[in-house]
Amino acid sequence: MGAAAAGTRVFLEVRRRLQSALLILGEPKEGGVSMDISITPSSLQVKTPEGCTELQLPAEVRLVPSSCGGLRYVPGDGLHLRLQVQAESNAKLVSMFNQSSQAQECCTFYCQSCGEVIIRDRELIRVLPLPSENWGALVEEWCCHPDPFANKPLHPQENDCFIGDSFFLVNLRSDLWQPRPELAPVETCCPSSENHLKLKPKANTKVICKRCKVMLGETMSSETTKFYMTEIIIQPSERNFPIIPRSQFVQSIIAQCLVELSTARSTFRFTVQGHDGKVYILLWILNSDSLVIESLRSSKSIKKFSLLEDILKADSGSAWNAVKVLYQPCIKSRNEKLSSAWESDISIHSLTLPSATCLELLLILSRNNATLPPSLRYMNSFQVAFLKM
Repeated sequence: MGAAAAGTRVFLEVRRRLQSALLILGEPKEGGVSMDISITPSSLQVKTPEGCTELQLPAEVRLVPSSCGGLRYVPGDGLHLRLQVQAESNAKLVSMFNQSSQAQECCTFYCQSCGEVIIRDRELIRVLPLPSENWGALVEEWCCHPDPFANKPLHPQENDCFIGDSFFLVNLRSDLWQPRPELAPVETCCPSSENHLKLKPKANTKVICKRCKVMLGETMSSETTKFYMTEIIIQPSERNFPIIPRSQFVQSIIAQCLVELSTARSTFRFTVQGHDGKVYILLWILNSDSLVIESLRSSKSIKKFSLLEDILKADSGSAWNAVKVLYQPCIKSRNEKLSSAWESDISIHSLTLPSATCLELLLILSRNNATLPPSLRYMNSFQVAFLKM
């Protein structure tokens, strides 16, 4: 797909389930007096005195030119029109953190940020999903006798990997020869006959990458470690470490996590909180069937952020599946009342990530919001963004 350097910005959002699309053609620069629009089933072409923009659509998407309607001009955006499409449904989502296919394989755990080996050649015999965080409170409804699981935490054995909403639980054996992450213990003075520092009861201990010092997870017990999905890549040992741009990886993991949780639990609102317990973002899923196709995205304002440099490579033209979300930032005491109301609502699910990753995600959302056509950036009091899958 290509776009002339002086061409018009084109934004197309395809809704696969609705078989419809919204097309926005950006306003020509000052002096532009005409625009020639050509729509075929497989492409879009916009000609102006300044140049030509042409987009080739993915093979699974076909436009219906005769269905064009609802043409209107929106100041600041340009021309809006709607049309029908013939789009194949999303292929079954292959989760980056559903590792069931890797059971019985030797796997290596890497730090996603720098590629440092965290666990080498671990044979995973059992890869199992964990129940929801409120499963213990529901046991009384299932059993007619005292809770048989009381005081029995779910800790993985040597060859287990338990999968939570946003984390893995693995067993780090003390006799491993392989590299191990650093521990950053939370210490407190505990009264004892030896009068020395011990780990604070019930306080998790940060697990830090030795090379890049990024927080990877937390220790849950002397052998059990929680690794956050946004920080770890698990690969079969015969494969090399995959180099995935950080912002692309974070978006994909969060998007897939939101889709899986909304499908499994019929919940569409989420709080994103740090490991410190603070809420950073409120997220509300609008839909997960969008295909976004665009050209000539302006990115000058964010070039100083290294986290987002990989996004710039696709600015001249890109097509990607996305989850469309509403969001509200909750940093610096913003949206305190709304955040408090969401936290007390049992229908709203909480996702816990390292605090630094919450800030990364907020930066990614803000950047994505800033590149949307102005009329699409807000819905009521919420900001709008697309998370790439």
